[in-house]
Amino acid sequence: MRELVVLGTGSQVATRDRNQNGYFLRWDGDGFLFDPGEGTQRQMLYAGVAAGAITRLCVTHFHGDHSLGVPGVVQRLSLDDVPHPVHAHYPASGQAYFERLRYAASFYERAELREEPVEEDGLLSVGPFGQLWARRLEHPVEAFGYQLIEPDGRRMLPDRLARYGVEGPAIGELQRAGSLTIDGRTVTVEDVSEPRPGQRFAFVMDTRLCENVFHLADGADLLVIESTYLSTEATLARTFGHLTARQAARVAQECGVRKLVLTHFSQRYTDLALFHAEAAAEFDGEIVVATDLARIPVPTRR
Repeated sequence: MRELVVLGTGSQVATRDRNQNGYFLRWDGDGFLFDPGEGTQRQMLYAGVAAGAITRLCVTHFHGDHSLGVPGVVQRLSLDDVPHPVHAHYPASGQAYFERLRYAASFYERAELREEPVEEDGLLSVGPFGQLWARRLEHPVEAFGYQLIEPDGRRMLPDRLARYGVEGPAIGELQRAGSLTIDGRTVTVEDVSEPRPGQRFAFVMDTRLCENVFHLADGADLLVIESTYLSTEATLARTFGHLTARQAARVAQECGVRKLVLTHFSQRYTDLALFHAEAAAEFDGEIVVATDLARIPVPTRR
């Protein structure tokens, strides 16, 4: 299963309808928790996301609406005796903030939280999920966006396997070796499969429009991106290091994004339909204006 569970869509000030930030990406056997703001632990309960589902904690920057939920989440990992290690990624320049958040209150620490601070643009980790990358964004404090890239692979085709007489354990052997000899004939992986494009996910929070926004969004099947303001407040957005819905949609259009998720809305707005209308003027793909507790599936493979 690959889906985004939205835990909060507000920005600096929560509203009656919008909790502060929080996003959980379920990606097969891994669970990425991005930017847990205040109240995230309670939102996880409402959304049916268990602490044990988290394998990675990714914080873009240390403004409160993106990180004040860290203490509750970290303590819940131990309270629930989560058996696997959880990797934590965050800007290295905010190490002191992370330490304060991690140990904001006394608790019996049983879970294993592995701190892996981000110092510069680059590859953070490789695992069953693919590759996790980070790129620096433009905000008043140091901030990084995250990108998940699944390598391209191949899809085995049952009819071709049958045609070449490849069955049972021989299928796995062919995948590992690349070729096999069956009844005196060499069969290659290419003979019995077709290319399977890897999927991409991008997470872009507080930032002005900059080159790395486009790098992160490039070819994304699902792009989660802040759109704090409408274009009528473009000057205000740039001053405080944010994007408008129109800018976010333009990024999606230029980068070939398949599904665009707008979020991180300023408390000044109550009619979020305006965000959809503004984005639709720039982007001709699928647009989701995120709401708290929404579940958004990653698009099926191309």
